[in-house]
Amino acid sequence: MNAASRIEAFVEETNFGNWFLKSSTWKIHVLRRALNDLQPLIPTGKRFERILDVGCGFGHSFHELAQRFEPTVIVGMDADPQLHERASEQASRCSAHVELHADNASRLTLPDASFDMVYCHQTFHHIVAQEEAMVEFFRVLKPGGVLLFAESTRKYIHSLPIRLLFRHPMEVQRTASEYVAMIRNTGFDLPDARISYPYLWWSRPDIGFFEWIGRPVPTKREETLVNAVAIKP
Repeated sequence: MNAASRIEAFVEETNFGNWFLKSSTWKIHVLRRALNDLQPLIPTGKRFERILDVGCGFGHSFHELAQRFEPTVIVGMDADPQLHERASEQASRCSAHVELHADNASRLTLPDASFDMVYCHQTFHHIVAQEEAMVEFFRVLKPGGVLLFAESTRKYIHSLPIRLLFRHPMEVQRTASEYVAMIRNTGFDLPDARISYPYLWWSRPDIGFFEWIGRPVPTKREETLVNAVAIKP
């Protein structure tokens, strides 16, 4: 795949995947849990007037972002050609003004330094041209702007249940340390203190069964999730 084809590549989700993105499990145990983990890592005193929600899907993050950060504008961006059909209802219900923007994360048609926050939750593993997308996130953030990054790692995406039920570009998946290195290499300020490695039940091979029967959560493991709050200097 040449560079142009790689940037334009879009991997369509399965029917099950689209159903799951509208489920209460997604809203509560994936979306809300990630924001609960990320929010305390954000430096105090930050104001987020304009938020770019990358890969907004069905728009269930709009309410959470509006409630937590009180932005004036949320731009919900997604590469799915059905974006407006999928996310218009949630956009209309949001307390903040929401603009829906069909675009490719690896080549954003948005101005430089135009956002206070880029929110990228469980989206990056769908992007084929990942380095280009991270450079775009850096470009559209204002100096001092914040990237909220929440992502599943290669260990999780390559697991059998995920392979069977969802669809991803498997060749571009990364480990937690590789994601952290990419963010830092792009130019973001990302100390270890603003990184979290939650090991949530749904990201484990046993789907939390061993913990449910009283077994301890393993401390030595390959991480399945990485959450990070990175700052553009």
